[in-house]
Amino acid sequence: MFSTRKKVLTKRRLLVAILLFSLFPQTFLTATAQDVVPVSEVKSTAVSISKYLDSVQGKTADELVAYALANNGELLALANEVEASEALFRQAGLRPNPMIEANGSKQIGGGDNSLMVAGSVPLELGGRRQARIRVADSELTLRRQVLDDRRRLLAAEVRAKFGESLAFAFKLKFTEDMLILATNNYNLVAATVTEGRRAPLEQSMETVELNRLRAMRETSEGRVEISMLELRNLVGMPPEEPLRLSGDFEGLLKVLPLRTEAVEQALRTRPDLGGARVAEQLAAARIEQARAGGKLDASVTAGYQRMRTGFPLRGIDEAGNLRPIDSVFNSFTFGVTLDLPVRNRNQGAVEAAVSDQAAAQRRREFGELTIRRETAVAYARYESAARAMQIYRVGVREQAAANLSVVRQTYELGSKPLFDYIAEQRRFIEIENGFIDAQLETYLARVEILRATNAPELTNK
Repeated sequence: MFSTRKKVLTKRRLLVAILLFSLFPQTFLTATAQDVVPVSEVKSTAVSISKYLDSVQGKTADELVAYALANNGELLALANEVEASEALFRQAGLRPNPMIEANGSKQIGGGDNSLMVAGSVPLELGGRRQARIRVADSELTLRRQVLDDRRRLLAAEVRAKFGESLAFAFKLKFTEDMLILATNNYNLVAATVTEGRRAPLEQSMETVELNRLRAMRETSEGRVEISMLELRNLVGMPPEEPLRLSGDFEGLLKVLPLRTEAVEQALRTRPDLGGARVAEQLAAARIEQARAGGKLDASVTAGYQRMRTGFPLRGIDEAGNLRPIDSVFNSFTFGVTLDLPVRNRNQGAVEAAVSDQAAAQRRREFGELTIRRETAVAYARYESAARAMQIYRVGVREQAAANLSVVRQTYELGSKPLFDYIAEQRRFIEIENGFIDAQLETYLARVEILRATNAPELTNK
């Protein structure tokens, strides 16, 4: 019975081979000479994945986030801007310098002369100094909020790029494993073809599948290399510096806080929303500063004057001697200079500051709505991605691997043609890549939750 069935299958394969030979004769004539890839060359293409992954010395996501927070160029520039705002805040607290004025006069052709020295001190009435300090303080706080928000976003970007690079590396590793398996299949088929037990068509088909996997491996490695370069740039690392990753996607189904709690935490701690609140305070401080600038101001002036004057005549002094008629006068001067807000009371500046405050309030209200929306989207994305990943993990991967093993065994026994085995192998590759994509999507959704809620583990403070 078995012998009869085997003869029928052999006849079917022979008919298929004759049909393909009649359609593509050139393929069969050159398959064993030109299109067959040497086994030694196939082995040399599968580089070790240790170039990108190292569970011992590789960088984890947390380590890369800490490195980025210390070395990212944009973050360092924002830190310098905060330092500049701190200097401006100190400058705003300084009182204006006093002014000293000195002048003199000398009579041409005569002996009269005078010298006057005077000084003035601005009083900054109407709360000008306090308003200026409040504006500088709000600007400094706003810069700090911008820096903290950039830290939050940078940490999320680093984690996302880390996950993307990790997924590409896992796909490369899986592709290389499948390439080794395909190489073994090729060697087995080539041996059977040499022995005359299989048609040359099967060796040609294995050659095509082997080269297809080689092309997939090259593409996968290119994606890993590009993603790693982008990761280096993001964390502030030179492109030529060695970098290997350590980690996996396990543990993604951790218990997250309730959505309502996450929203409350985001509304309470998100730096961008805190910056919107500070922008409101800054607008209010500028209103106060504009109003103070339209009030009465004054400067106090005081000075000393020495004046010598006389006449070109001589007079008799108390001793009866002739002396020039002149005298020296010493005077103390003082006064007050008033800046009267009669025509210009900063009306336009006050109106502009009021409008800026209204705009800042609307931005803050919209920011609160945006945070609620981002948190809801992140949770919905995570829940759907986690369900998809769990379905892949429990109901797809193991069954697909078992199906591939069964089809391979039946092919080796001659019960199924090579077409079925290659189709099942491609389906298995698609499923495994889909599982890695589902893991990555779940990971990115979790990172998005951390970013939206400003979770403490995100910024590594």
